[in-house]
Parts: sequence; C-alpha cells; structure tokens
Amino acid sequence: MEAKTEENANSEKSIFDIIAQGDLAEFKDFLAQRKGDVNFFDENGMTALQHAAYKGNKDMVQLLLDRGADVNSGKHEYNYTALHFGALSGNSEVCKLLLDAGAKPTATNSVGRTASQMAAFVGNHHTVATINNFIPRTEISYYSVIQGQQTESYLPSILVDPLHKFVLGVNIHPVRLALNLQHTPGLLENADKVSKVLELLCKREMTRGSDTNEVMAFKYHYLAYILRELHNIKDRKDKEEKKHDIVELFCKRLLKPGKDGVSLDFMDAFLKDCVREFPYRECTTFHQMVTSLTSKDPPTALSVINCTINGQRGFVDAIPYCNTCGEEKPAKKCSKCKSVQYCDRQCQRMHWFVHKKACNRESSAPTPATNSKANIDTNELSSELQNLIAG
Repeated sequence: MEAKTEENANSEKSIFDIIAQGDLAEFKDFLAQRKGDVNFFDENGMTALQHAAYKGNKDMVQLLLDRGADVNSGKHEYNYTALHFGALSGNSEVCKLLLDAGAKPTATNSVGRTASQMAAFVGNHHTVATINNFIPRTEISYYSVIQGQQTESYLPSILVDPLHKFVLGVNIHPVRLALNLQHTPGLLENADKVSKVLELLCKREMTRGSDTNEVMAFKYHYLAYILRELHNIKDRKDKEEKKHDIVELFCKRLLKPGKDGVSLDFMDAFLKDCVREFPYRECTTFHQMVTSLTSKDPPTALSVINCTINGQRGFVDAIPYCNTCGEEKPAKKCSKCKSVQYCDRQCQRMHWFVHKKACNRESSAPTPATNSKANIDTNELSSELQNLIAG
C-alpha cells in the first residue's frame, strides 16, 4: 500500500516537470489519466495551477480551472496565490482567466503585497491595469434583473456581456472607447440606459463601507460621461436631421489640435469637465486629480485620468503608441512618411485630417544626392516585415 502511495506521489510530481517544459500534449495526457482532484502540491506548497500561472501558460491554466483547481489556494510558503504568479508572469490573459474563476485580487503575500502590487514591482504594467480594472460579470448582470417595485430592469440582458467587456477595457483613451462603442452598437443605441447603469455602479462602489473602491467608481463615472456625450451628439444631429457618424464626429473633435498645432485643447477641456463633474468630491481620488490638474505645470487631463485608473508607470517615453487612440505597440506605420504609428487602417484614416500636412512636408523633403546605393536601415526593414506579417 505504501509503495502505491509513493508511486502516486511521484506521478503527481511529474506534472510540475511537464509544466516547466511547456509540453501541452503531455499535460493533456496526464490530466486525462488522472481523475478527481488536480490540486497537486510541490515541496513549497505551490500548486500545479500556480506553476502554470507563473509560466504564463494560458492553455494549461484553463485546463486546470476546468478540472476544478483551487484558484485561491493559500498553502504556498510565502502566501503567493495563483494570481500573484500570473501577475509576475506578465500574461494579462492568464490573470483574466484567474479573476474570472474567482481569484481574489486583494489577497496579499507574506510581505503584504497584492498581485497587482507585485506586477507593478517587476514592471508588468499591462497586467497591473488588467487586475485593477477587473470586475465580476455579476456586478453588471445584477442590473439586468427586475428588482423590488421595478416594472423593467435597468439593463436589457443582451447588453450584459458587451457592457462587461467595455468596463474591463484597459485603454481608457476617449477615442479608443468611442471606437469600441462603434463596434458594439447595442450600447450606443441604449446609451441612456447604459450610462444610468454605470452611474448606479459608481454609487455602489462609493457606498461599500470599508470595501469602497474610489478608482473604480471614477472609472464608471468616466465611461458614463463619454457615453452621455455621444448620446448628446446623436440627439443634436437627429434634430438637425443630418446623417453623420457620431463616433467619427466625436473622435475628430477630440483629435483636432489647438492653435499651436500640437496641443489637444478640446480633449483636455472635455476631460477636465469630466473630472469636475465627479459627484463624490470629498474622496481622496478626486482631490488628487484636482491637485495634479491645478499644479503650476499641470500634466494633460488624459494622463491624470490614465494614472488614476491604471496606476503610475515608468519609462512611458520608451513605449510606442497609436497616434489616434493611444493603444500600446501599434502594428502599423504611416506608409508615406513612416514617422507616426497606428493600430490599424481605421485609426490611420481617423487621424489623417491632422497628420496630412506634416506627412506631406516630411515625405516631400529633399533627400541628399548620392552616387552610391541607398543605405538600408535593417531595423526599419525588420519593422516593415513584421508589419506585413501582422497584416
């Protein structure tokens, strides 16, 4: 009997080697042969799920969760959870899977740090934003059910998933949010109802007592503010009986430069108004934003809001951004001047009314005459090849 127990123990330990090697086929075979509990522990109290999360292996994490792995196991010698390890891996999709499965973002390790704080410590900023922006789907679905004396729910059930996805978004640039809404017309068509639900969620976050989340409350307010503005534009255009794409009108207004040809004055004023209209003016988050915006040399309102929602981060200047919507590491460059970057053709087209003058100047600049063959920039060539591969 003892031999059989030792054999089982050795068999269970082999899963950690399989995870370390990243062999998904062998991993699936192992789970197929093992029925029942998959909460295997190594000598440090680290589970198979925690190993898979640390490796950033999304497929293995999903398979273990499907088999009932304990997402909040607390037997690790330093109290790290699977979410801590997922955060350290830098894989935001792994973190999202763990959070969807019920991982507690507030759990701390032996030095009192949450998964988000550990991710920030090692510079995994996108992972930080993913964790900090997460809310369970039930928070949204609550408003799709008739409550008390209501005759109808606040939110049509068909909009629960689109709104949940909208709220979870990490890129909070107003142009990106508007473009996301353009791809989910149900939210735009029901903007009045959706913005009302966001306001209710904001109030709910501010009345949780010791669990109050001021940052998430402000995010709900911010999303509702943008939705209301789009709804107002639509109402004005309907009264004028003009057929216009309201998202394009909104985006081009935000992207139009000021008198200096650079500063986005309208966007800055719009976002400052958003901060000013936050109803919970006594909270710490509001005071911090106002202090930043009224300082001697204030940052842009967008940067203040982004830091509030997604946290401070270093080395921002080293990260390329889409010139239209602020998405990180955009896939394409302007094919004419190669000096600005975009996510896709839609973002490039949206920004062309701003960029075309500078683009024409740069592309028409005379190049030095030379008898020798043109030098090839290998870095640019490599970048272009990657753009072609990415489509």
